[in-house]
Order: sequence, then structure tokens, then C-alpha cells
Amino acid sequence: MPNSFSITRRVAFAETDMAGIMHFANYFRMMEDVEHAFFRSLGLSVSMQHDQKHIGWPRVSAKCDFSGPVRFEDELELRLRVVRVGSKSFTYEVEFLNHGKQVALGSATSVCCELAKDGRMISIGIPGEIREKLSSAL
Repeated sequence: MPNSFSITRRVAFAETDMAGIMHFANYFRMMEDVEHAFFRSLGLSVSMQHDQKHIGWPRVSAKCDFSGPVRFEDELELRLRVVRVGSKSFTYEVEFLNHGKQVALGSATSVCCELAKDGRMISIGIPGEIREKLSSAL
């Protein structure tokens, strides 16, 4: 995965099911963890002020394919790679590695939105400065 950003994350006991395997929902939580860390590495946030607007990134698509089990105390490397930056959205993949072996591959698409004071989310074009930072990871 060229141009990837990675973090490591240890599987907690509470993230496993009765069989001792990490529950599938926790892959999505970990995808969000690495996404937030990636945004911070660019000096951004998934919830931030920009040009007097509150900007957020709700997901419009998320999936994860599993190819091997992950258990309590396993230390995973999560590699995020931006695969597309569109006019209003961006898509990334997260490769889950356990001892260097891929055990899952997830992807998500998030849309840039203004979070209005009345609670509405209004999709907007990705501001140039933010687009430039996201695109630098392609």
C-alpha cells in the first residue's frame, strides 16, 4: 500500500465475542480510529471549524471483508490509504495486518458536510486547503 498512514491497535477483551474472536463491528470502530488519527496527522479533524462553518465527514458507505481471525491481545497494524478524492467526498481503504499478514480489508466513503446549527447536514465541496491535504496522501 503506497502512501499509507498506519497506527497499531491492540485488541481489547471487550472487543471479542464468545468464541474469543474480535466481533465484526469493532473493525469499523478501528477504521474510525485510524481515520481520525490520519486527519490529525494532516492538521485536520473529522469535526472542525473552517471558514466559519462547522465541517464534518459522515460516512455514506462502509464495508469490510475478513480473511482471518483476530483475537484478544493481538496487536494489529491498521494501514489507511486514500484511494479517491472527489469533489465532495473521499474514499479510503484500511488494511488490517496481524503479524504482517492481512486479516481484513475495509473501505469507507465520507462526504464533506456543513453541520448547520439547526442539525442539518448539507453536503459541500471539499474546501481547497482540505482537498490539497487529502490529495497529498494519494
